[in-house]
Amino acid sequence: MTTIITWIIAVIAAIGAGLAGVAVGFYLRREGISRKLQEAEEMAARVIRNAEQEAENKRREAQIESKGRILQERTEFEKETRERRAELTALERRLGQREEQLDKRAGQLDRRENDLNRVDRDLVAREKVIREKEKQLEDSLREQRQQLERVSGITAEEAKKQLMHAMEEEARYDAAKMMKRITEETREKAERESKEIMVTAMQRLSRDYIAEATISMVNLPNEGMKGRIIGREGRNIRALESATGIDLIIDDTPDAVIISGFDPYRREIAKIALERLMADGRIHPARIEEMVEKVKKDLDKLMKEEAEKIIFDLGLQDFHPEIVKTLGRLKYRTSYGQNNLAHAREAAFIAGIMASELGMDVKLTKRAALLHDIGKAVSQEEEGSHAALGGELVKRYGESVKVVNAVAAHHGEIEANCIESILVMGAEGLSAARPGARRESVESYVKRLEKLEQLATTFKGVEKAYAIQAGREIRIIVKQDEVSDAESAMISREIAKKVEQELTYPGQIKVTVIRENRYIEYAR
Repeated sequence: MTTIITWIIAVIAAIGAGLAGVAVGFYLRREGISRKLQEAEEMAARVIRNAEQEAENKRREAQIESKGRILQERTEFEKETRERRAELTALERRLGQREEQLDKRAGQLDRRENDLNRVDRDLVAREKVIREKEKQLEDSLREQRQQLERVSGITAEEAKKQLMHAMEEEARYDAAKMMKRITEETREKAERESKEIMVTAMQRLSRDYIAEATISMVNLPNEGMKGRIIGREGRNIRALESATGIDLIIDDTPDAVIISGFDPYRREIAKIALERLMADGRIHPARIEEMVEKVKKDLDKLMKEEAEKIIFDLGLQDFHPEIVKTLGRLKYRTSYGQNNLAHAREAAFIAGIMASELGMDVKLTKRAALLHDIGKAVSQEEEGSHAALGGELVKRYGESVKVVNAVAAHHGEIEANCIESILVMGAEGLSAARPGARRESVESYVKRLEKLEQLATTFKGVEKAYAIQAGREIRIIVKQDEVSDAESAMISREIAKKVEQELTYPGQIKVTVIRENRYIEYAR
């Protein structure tokens, strides 16, 4: 476009130059200078030719340039057209694929619709069959109910009563849980309002009266050991009390703790275990239980050795190992404050002296006298008097007929059929009746506590029962997999009622039921 304009300008310039030349010629002619006019005309013609030639050149250049531009634009247009065509082709291909997918989905939807229609028809048919079966089932249940009523002899109303009874049991369980909560709230309120009770003072007085036979003292290396014995939040002292069944009293007594319990065997286990734990230095619940079990085994061995020593001192032999083991258990049994093993030894010496004076069999008489109270070692575990249990025990392990009769008859429960039995009865009476041998008040106290423990163990789910605090508390450990928390509360209440009904005691007895979960794993 610029070239065309330039060419037009050149033409206009040439025309202007021609006009100027004409004017000059006119002027020269007018002046009479023809030569100059002619030159001017020639010049004008030359200028016009040059202008025309230049214009032609410009025109040609413009045509060539415009053709180049047109060719370039055509090339770009064709390229863009090809790209657009390729895009359209790709779009058309994608649309074709999308259309195929839509067709497939439409086919799938049609098939699903057909399937749903078929399932709907099947469901309608099944629903009809189910209704028919429900009707048949109702008829069958009605017939079965009538047959059950005829066979069982109870009506539907009676069955409902049984169901109501079961529901009542469940309601009692829920009530037990509520009772436990109410009891705890009442106890807390009573503890806040009650500061001192006269009965507690009376019980403490009774405890002091029999302290000599029911407590042991353990000396400590230092006052700091008390804290270690108690443990974090009291877990060590609780573990020791639960494992041994004794009451551990830690008070202001310097460098000492008191072990309280009516059973000398338990007190000795607790005392030795505590001394060994202090010497070992490792005091924690797991170690406490391990040490208590070890001390029990060591005490069993010690009791057997003590029995063997007494048998040797009496000049006897050929006892069955189980008899020796059972006899040794009398070391930690008392009767009216008198040690049973020491009493058996003393009775054997007295019976031997009497047999010697009468010319009887000294060893046989000593043997019978030594074994006369062996039934007391098992009387807590089996029903029956200690004389009858002792007679059955020595008979089972091969003792002679005379020894069996002497053991079973020493309290007159059966008739004595030999002189040795009479001598054993006399020796037993002399040993028990000598001044200072027995204290009846202590024995009655111990029997009351034993009765308290036996009463608690009669309840279902009770694993262990320990009478502690001079009989002011009974601590009961239940099996956690058989007894729930609510049932534990009910057990404590029922035991308290049974104690009130069957035992005579001063003041009040606290019933504590412990249900503990314990999970043990081993890292190997």
